[in-house]
Amino acid sequence: MPSTRVTFRARGAALAGTFTTPAHSGPFPTALLLAGSGPLDRDGSHKRLKLNVSGQLAAELAKAGWASLRYDKRGVGASEGDYLSTGFFDELADAEAACDWLIAREDVASVVAIGHSGGAVQSVELAGREPVLAGAVLLATSAKTGEETLRWQARQIGEKLLPTPVRAIMRLFRTDMLKQQDKSIAKLKATTADVTRMNLAKVNAKWMREFIAYDPLPALAAASVPLLAITGSKDVQVDPADLRVIAQTAPNAQVLEVPDVDHILRHEPGPHSNPRHYGRQIEQPLDLRVSEAVLAWLAELPALRRAA
Repeated sequence: MPSTRVTFRARGAALAGTFTTPAHSGPFPTALLLAGSGPLDRDGSHKRLKLNVSGQLAAELAKAGWASLRYDKRGVGASEGDYLSTGFFDELADAEAACDWLIAREDVASVVAIGHSGGAVQSVELAGREPVLAGAVLLATSAKTGEETLRWQARQIGEKLLPTPVRAIMRLFRTDMLKQQDKSIAKLKATTADVTRMNLAKVNAKWMREFIAYDPLPALAAASVPLLAITGSKDVQVDPADLRVIAQTAPNAQVLEVPDVDHILRHEPGPHSNPRHYGRQIEQPLDLRVSEAVLAWLAELPALRRAA
């Protein structure tokens, strides 16, 4: 699959990415691939955890005749800027710039946003803001506010991820994971700087404040283009039950819960997923049921079928 290193301008910085195409000539239906939250590169990988969600999706899309753009986040990899001072809505503005860059290309016939986790939230917003989009795919996304999502995650840790002896010790010492999370959220809300320290580590406080306050429901309701939302049944970072909310809120949404798939879209045969095991999980490819569902949905998009 031919791939070209590219750059585009976004809010005064050059963001670096990869434009991948099928072997045949264009113009192509094209996917804008948006990685999850955190300092992730164009493949959707962290320097300490090679998730490679976007990289694998790009390869599967090219086999199916789709081009794609994926890029290093601001301040990550070859992209200019400072990640730690980049806010939630700054990242959305970068995604809009990437979308505009694609639309201006003669070899791009149409654009669909495909986002994973935090990138799926950006896809929801683009679906409401960018009338040129043919559709959007939301992989492992939440229908809750950012604050509600963080509190839900804390409950999963307390109820599922901690070993039984540890939970017993926490009860003995009256340690409540949800209360601890609420304290962290309150501390972040009280900050005004772009960057703060929590547990001795620098944290992107601007991004966290904006995420905590963010509610995806208005964007879901405003999305006039077709949406596909996929979440794995073993996801412990977003609530699979939110798929029902998405189906009820977005005017043109299909939803799919994939059994035994976790947040990083890998097969998880155990009773539940654990982010501590992601290092082993990434040795597997993305679950084939996820990529097949995405490709099948893309093939049936009304806008693309009319164009063909």
